[in-house]
Amino acid sequence: MLLGLWFGVNIGKNRPFYANPFEEVTEIAKEKGKEVVQEGKEVVQEGKKALRDKLDEDIKQQQ
Repeated sequence: MLLGLWFGVNIGKNRPFYANPFEEVTEIAKEKGKEVVQEGKEVVQEGKKALRDKLDEDIKQQQ
C-alpha cells in the first residue's frame, strides 16, 4: 500500500517511480531551518549588544 502511494506520487509528478516523493518538502524544511538559525543568531547578537551597553552604563554610573 505505502509502496503504491510512493510510486503514485512520483508518477503524478512525472518523476521516476523510485525517486523520493518528499524531496521537495525536505529541501523546503532545510531552507526554513537555515532561516530560523540565521534569525536566531541575529537575536543573540542583539541581546549581547544590549547586555554590553547596559553593563557599560552601570559601570559608568558606579564611577
